[in-house]
Amino acid sequence: MSKLTKHKQRQIQYQILLTFLIVCLLNLTLSGQPQVKTIGARTETLSIPLREQAKIQQQWLKQRVERVLPQLMRKHKVKMWLVICREYNEDPVFFSLVSPTTFAARRRTIYVFNDRGEKEGIERLALGGGSNGGLYTVYRDPETENRELYGEGQWALLKKLITERNPENIAVNISSTHAFSDGLSAGEREKLEAVLGAEYTRRIIRAEDLPLEYVETRLPEMMPTYRSMMEVVHSLISRAFSNEVIKVGTTTNEDVVWWLRQQLSNNRLGTWFQPSVRVQRKEKAGVNILAENTPTIIQRGDVLHVDFGITLMRLNTDTQHMGYVLREGEKDVPAGIKRALANSNRLQDIVMERMKVGRTGNEVLTDALLAMKVAGINGSVYTHPIGDHGHGAGPLIGLWDRQQGVPGRGDVKLISNSWFAIELATTTPVPEWNNQELWVGQEENAAIDEQGRIKWVLKRQREFHLVK
Repeated sequence: MSKLTKHKQRQIQYQILLTFLIVCLLNLTLSGQPQVKTIGARTETLSIPLREQAKIQQQWLKQRVERVLPQLMRKHKVKMWLVICREYNEDPVFFSLVSPTTFAARRRTIYVFNDRGEKEGIERLALGGGSNGGLYTVYRDPETENRELYGEGQWALLKKLITERNPENIAVNISSTHAFSDGLSAGEREKLEAVLGAEYTRRIIRAEDLPLEYVETRLPEMMPTYRSMMEVVHSLISRAFSNEVIKVGTTTNEDVVWWLRQQLSNNRLGTWFQPSVRVQRKEKAGVNILAENTPTIIQRGDVLHVDFGITLMRLNTDTQHMGYVLREGEKDVPAGIKRALANSNRLQDIVMERMKVGRTGNEVLTDALLAMKVAGINGSVYTHPIGDHGHGAGPLIGLWDRQQGVPGRGDVKLISNSWFAIELATTTPVPEWNNQELWVGQEENAAIDEQGRIKWVLKRQREFHLVK
């Protein structure tokens, strides 16, 4: 081998070594920087470090207990509110009252909210558990030794506290109508009444509307995070209903479901329900909501429906979109199928136009269904609040199988600063399918602001997702 060839070899070796060192240095530099996740080609705004997420959630909690709770206690004339629950049997409102680093009640946790008047404000006391970042005063009896409250001593201390403050009424979470207001277990109620005795037991009232509206009320400060969540939802559905995921004639609806689940896992997002993907086609149209989904191979000409939600920072979304698989030679969705989606869009307008603060869910439902019939649309409405929970606290506007109204839960009034999943469906005859009816389910999140105006959190679907 010539000297020149050996020299070239050494040059190549040096270049390889230099490249390797540069890559190592870059990795060391980047390892200390926040890592940005991507979904598709779009940089995600949800790649906030977990510690920063907790800081934001803690700020939300502070604003809720300092700003929202006092207003609601006075609105509903509650002088003292007790939230009592045991570890792994938490009151539904518990997780809306605690820091993001609190994952369960501590043995038994008793929160006492005592209204001392406009000047002194709401006293927040914790009998059991910690201060939740300084938002609660940890209440302990100085006469007992320094250890966690437990058993009879905890109940005795609660009675002492109540006796000292002597409230006009004592609200507890008991409701036969609303799960969000029914968090006091039978055992805890029995013990509470036995400890308080006849005098204070007579002052016990049902909180009912207080926890319901506290959980329902959204902070404007939550919206940027929630809007980013909706962007992720739309992005993932768009990818799921595309050739990136669906190989026509091979991919099943269940394959798409599990692709969505895997994307959430990959991007450290959660979900509050198993997604569903349904397939309709000519001579096999319609949807049976009660039927279990069975694996169906996706073919050309199919209409697809997805129901999908994500969870992040104790917030939840709920979205339903439609897709279409183009037939050979097709460039666009058939006109009859497009009309079906347009009918659902029109029904969305009808429902949202009638969602006014102060109206009950049943009033909105009745009015919307009447307008729907006048418009010549065949459909159903089942819109629900959303936020801390997927099926959230607040008024129901119908259920898919209860279009006559929902007693109790539908009698609740709409309030400002609340979010809804505008959920509904229409059935439309499709000429291209020999006038078979196509079921189109739509669900999109909307917000009612402080002034009572309602608008989409992001945007709604107006065109089918296309699989080519």
